[in-house]
Amino acid sequence: MKKLIVITGASSGFGAAMARLFNENDYPLLLLGRRTEKIEELHLTGNVMIKHADVTDQSELSEAIKSAEKVFGPTDLLINNAGIMLLGNVWKQSSKEWQTMLDTNVMGVLNGMQIVLPEMKASHHGTIINISSIAGFKAFQNHAAYVASKYGVHGLSETIRQEVAGENVRVMLVAPGAAETELLTHVTDHDALDEYEQWKQSMGGITLDPKHVAETVKFMYEMPQEVNIREVDIAATLQDN
Repeated sequence: MKKLIVITGASSGFGAAMARLFNENDYPLLLLGRRTEKIEELHLTGNVMIKHADVTDQSELSEAIKSAEKVFGPTDLLINNAGIMLLGNVWKQSSKEWQTMLDTNVMGVLNGMQIVLPEMKASHHGTIINISSIAGFKAFQNHAAYVASKYGVHGLSETIRQEVAGENVRVMLVAPGAAETELLTHVTDHDALDEYEQWKQSMGGITLDPKHVAETVKFMYEMPQEVNIREVDIAATLQDN
């Protein structure tokens, strides 16, 4: 039997695409999100457990993961995919939006890693894949707080990778470019949203299909444990920045 894969933010976008692909390949799955009804709408079959979990609440997240591990065994792959992008200029954006992004995009990743790493280190096996963004190494206007959060994901991923490499545990990072997800639906700054849409049209209105991020993640995970694809940057060909 294949080993347990845990995916946060599985209700849409990259998370939903990864859930579908790994389910098609018969992996036991724990799918986590705040909108479990959206995950149910994926109509997945087989060894699939769906749990409500806010990644900023470590106790809720831990309880969900431990419940799945009782059924399927230890987590072999944790995909820290849950994230939020709220665009806006620093001089007018609400500090509450900054905190929301930092709590979800940074603390949420740290919370998940802290839950699964002790068992992975003890067994000398396991993989964590953090879904970041090209905005984790490159600046974009109207993205200051979001960029700060994703730079944080890059930094913590590389630091922890070094710390656990000697235990044969892999930490990987995927940095997608602009993609067809629901990230923009939470943006409250309409000027920033309009600028984003104009930029998207400059690329022909075509951004990355989440299924290709899912395919990339699966390829990275299915490499032998002694091989660590540390980081992949992936974007639509027409995205030139």
